Amino acid sequence: MQLQCLSSVLKHISKLSDQYLVVRLLPYMSLTTIITLIVYTLHLRSDESLFASQGIDKSSTSILLCALVVVLCAAILHLIFRPPTIYLIDYACYVPPAHWRVPSSTFIEHYRIISRDEESANFQRKLLERSHIGQETFVPPAVTKVPLKPSLQDVRDEARDIMFTSIDSVLKKTGIEPHEIDILVLNCGLVASTPSLTTEIINWYKMRSDIKSFNLSGMGCSAGLVSIGLARDLLRVNPKSNALVFSNELLTPNFYSGKDRGMLVSNCLFRVGAAAVLLSNKTKEVKQAKYSLLHLKRTHKGDDRAYQSIFRMEDSEGIDGSFLAKNLVAVAGEALKTNIASLGPHVLPISEQLMFALNYVGRRFFSSKQKAYIPNFMQAFEHFCIHAGGRAVISELQKSLELTDELVEPSRMTLHRFGNTSSSSLWYELSYLEAKGRMKKNDRVWQIALGAGFMCNSAVWKCMRTIETPCDGPWAGCIHKYPVKIRDVVQS
Repeated sequence: MQLQCLSSVLKHISKLSDQYLVVRLLPYMSLTTIITLIVYTLHLRSDESLFASQGIDKSSTSILLCALVVVLCAAILHLIFRPPTIYLIDYACYVPPAHWRVPSSTFIEHYRIISRDEESANFQRKLLERSHIGQETFVPPAVTKVPLKPSLQDVRDEARDIMFTSIDSVLKKTGIEPHEIDILVLNCGLVASTPSLTTEIINWYKMRSDIKSFNLSGMGCSAGLVSIGLARDLLRVNPKSNALVFSNELLTPNFYSGKDRGMLVSNCLFRVGAAAVLLSNKTKEVKQAKYSLLHLKRTHKGDDRAYQSIFRMEDSEGIDGSFLAKNLVAVAGEALKTNIASLGPHVLPISEQLMFALNYVGRRFFSSKQKAYIPNFMQAFEHFCIHAGGRAVISELQKSLELTDELVEPSRMTLHRFGNTSSSSLWYELSYLEAKGRMKKNDRVWQIALGAGFMCNSAVWKCMRTIETPCDGPWAGCIHKYPVKIRDVVQS
């Protein structure tokens, strides 16, 4: 044990020295080199006798030498200030115990018992029939108790089981020890405990005292990519570091037992899920890494209409819950368009950007009735992971992006198998693609997250190696059943 601690201390000292070298000394050394080269060039230009004795044209040689110095300086500055590549080493999705499974009939019967409201129970039953959510989703045990009185200990029990199971899995996959984690970012939208959930993780795994930890709350289903963005920014300024990102939502304190239909919708959509993602900027991890992060763009629509589309509030009887507005799907579509405007120039081929620009000019100055041109994103990405927020949300984004049914299959199947697992749903979808053997080397995948605020966030990943099947994960044991044909139920 003492040897392990000593080894950890020595590694940490070595890492600090590397950071000092990269952040402090290297820029000064490079700047000194550049100044020396410039002075030397000026000296050669002033030494006319050198060129005359050799019979060399002074002006052409000076120009060539200056050009070489400029190129060398540009290369050095590029190497210094280029942000490091962020690698996704591996990730793990949480699969709850079998006794957490709650079919729709059990779910409705439980609500009927605790509320004694037949009308609201029937409303949720019809909603579940149209939701495209299957019969094998999970809710925490405290939610199915009668009477429904979840305690703070129940919340901690759910959090600990989800967090430690997921993190144990990703650490085992990567072979990285807890003391090798330099950055910890966690997001949980509806629970902000004291001490924080990140503190629970640090205490359980006895992580280093200098770990950089962040606990995000209140950012909804889009917070997973917010956490990835924060980890990316920290990795850019902390060389040779590993970052652990954990995304989840805790349902124990958030089951709504009232009668407001706008708040009952969340009962039918949200289910247990979580994901632990390990990122690194270490070049030695290239061979082990699954993906590299190419782009990450965030969009926040803060107008009143978007702000109020998802809202935590109390109903007329004082019962708190999450309200989902009827205009939520429309708000999501608008947020996506804004996000596309930010991401598009970085990922679309020139031909698609030109077509979009010409269409915009035509609509702006010639004919406002002309149909807006939708870029063909299938030329930029091989795979799409759209947040499994619900049947209507997936359909709206499929329509907006003009995607085929096969491209939105991971989202629909994730919704069917696991429900809306909030910020972690994107990782279940990526795992679906891997389990189906579709992720090949150099493939690009676009993750689209939507959440309260209203926010639309995008991440683009490049596959570093072909993912072999069969692979473990949340789809192990059931991937052969998918895709399933989902029956649409006509609203009565």
